[in-house]
Amino acid sequence: MIVALIFLFVGAAVGLGAEVRLARTPNGGIQPQAAVDKNGKLHLIYFKGEPIRGDVWYVSGASVEELSKPIRVNSVPRSVIATGSIRGAHLAVDGEGRPHVAWMGSDQAQPRPKSGAPMLYTRLNAAGDAFEAQRNLVTWATGLDGGGSLAADRDGNVYVAWHAGPEGHDAGEQARGVFVATSRDSGKTFARERRVDEPKMGACGCCGMRAFAGESGRLALLYRTANGKSRDMTLLTSSDKGESFKSMIVGRWEIDTCPMSDPGLAESNDRLLVVTGRKGRIRLNGVPNPWKVGFAPINSLASKDARLPVVANNRKGETLIAWTEGTGWDRGGTLAWQVTQSDWLTSTEPRRIKGAIPVWGILSAVALPDGDFVLFH
Repeated sequence: MIVALIFLFVGAAVGLGAEVRLARTPNGGIQPQAAVDKNGKLHLIYFKGEPIRGDVWYVSGASVEELSKPIRVNSVPRSVIATGSIRGAHLAVDGEGRPHVAWMGSDQAQPRPKSGAPMLYTRLNAAGDAFEAQRNLVTWATGLDGGGSLAADRDGNVYVAWHAGPEGHDAGEQARGVFVATSRDSGKTFARERRVDEPKMGACGCCGMRAFAGESGRLALLYRTANGKSRDMTLLTSSDKGESFKSMIVGRWEIDTCPMSDPGLAESNDRLLVVTGRKGRIRLNGVPNPWKVGFAPINSLASKDARLPVVANNRKGETLIAWTEGTGWDRGGTLAWQVTQSDWLTSTEPRRIKGAIPVWGILSAVALPDGDFVLFH
């Protein structure tokens, strides 16, 4: 069985960017997460089923026009949650081209922690024809709410991250923190999770987070804090394989209500790209390599009710930024995107397609080896 994707080829203005291919999520699924490995192979996961409890499926292929027969990722049926748009599964591909997946478990999920929802993990088996039995990585940092993320590098390090509170702790969002469970053997085993953020910063319970692993032991975690006065987008960076972290605020927001946001991370040739939302606008920031403390605002995109941004960078240094407009709780909306050139000054005009985002829908963007982009919705 081959899964065919429906594409809309959208060429950017002449001289102003790579071609952007819009692709619907296969088989009527939602919440796509895509990655391209070092050999140019495309990997894609997506959610299907009842939003409160469903399944995640995996496909792959050498081209975006045809993908393989779907393989179910979760070993326990209906153990994935999609409600809220920021709680779904995340995908990472390691240096050997092996996919790793982590997600917040639904009420059907097994195994479970002593209290609260589990943070579940699995990876494709050695034969490449099924995923291993899902595992819960929460041993003591319970209170998972806004989901988590994961990253994998070329050296066999896999990081699964989430924000939560210590077991039995019910002191609110200011007591929450960021926790990471680390594997040094490509996901075969994981160490017990440990807290890596700065104390008293808190974590916004219903906001998503993103993890990204680069070369030379670099790891980045992007999340929203909650200190009682503001909910700032904060970046944790490590240059020693997650042993120690530095913290920097990349987007201040003086509010004390949850905006239910989900940020984006990618890497260009000379910086880490951080895309966040604030007051209905999307902002692209650049953190100089090797991810030093300090950042430079690159671009603020005019938009209305923009949310859930994603970012991808190609070999030419061009950057695709995409986001949703008008989406919210139990509400779909408009797909919007823009391509920024390597000078960070020249951009295409934003393009939009009304009604392209389904309920609980999110986006995923990747750059292909030829420099073009694919934007899944």
